[in-house]
Amino acid sequence: MTLAQSLADFQTRLVACDDLTAAAHKVDGNGDFLFTEPQRQQITVAAFLNMFIAWEGFLEDAITKFMSGTLPTNGNPVVRYVSPPNQESARTFIIGINKYFDYANHDNVKKISRLYFQNGYPIEPHISSIASDLADLRTMRNSSAHISSTTQRALDAFAQRVFSTPQPGISLYRLLTTTLPAPTTSQTVFQDSQQKLLSAATLIASG
Repeated sequence: MTLAQSLADFQTRLVACDDLTAAAHKVDGNGDFLFTEPQRQQITVAAFLNMFIAWEGFLEDAITKFMSGTLPTNGNPVVRYVSPPNQESARTFIIGINKYFDYANHDNVKKISRLYFQNGYPIEPHISSIASDLADLRTMRNSSAHISSTTQRALDAFAQRVFSTPQPGISLYRLLTTTLPAPTTSQTVFQDSQQKLLSAATLIASG
């Protein structure tokens, strides 16, 4: 599978997330939601998790493809410092003596990119350009996986930056479905996150 196909697969998975959230918020002829609020919350958070998993999958696929010699969509070879014979070997190379590699830890993604590719290109620069956004995404991912005082404080801090006012105890669902206050966009936090990930993935795939 080429990088163009990997990117297309990522886009398809993002569309599926949009479809899921849209279905959760459908209304009947009277304007009443078809799903209860708890159901809407669960479906939306599940769609967000699917988006994050799709991003991790794209990163792993792109990095291991580049490591094993797959060309980016611009056709220019990536300057690599390793030459595993195939993607599976590249995955083993990345994991090393560990049980797994956490692609949600974007600092580590940048580190291996600098180790395996000249100047970390084309992974590290594009990860670094949205580093703060990726940190916010991980905050939301952690909140979706388990609620604790630590994850709630991190979510509250992110929400305060979005709303410009304290939002103690905010739910992940409310944050995801909040329309950003910036005058240049009418996107929700969820939609904005999707767009940033898709833009970064497109740049990575292009090389």
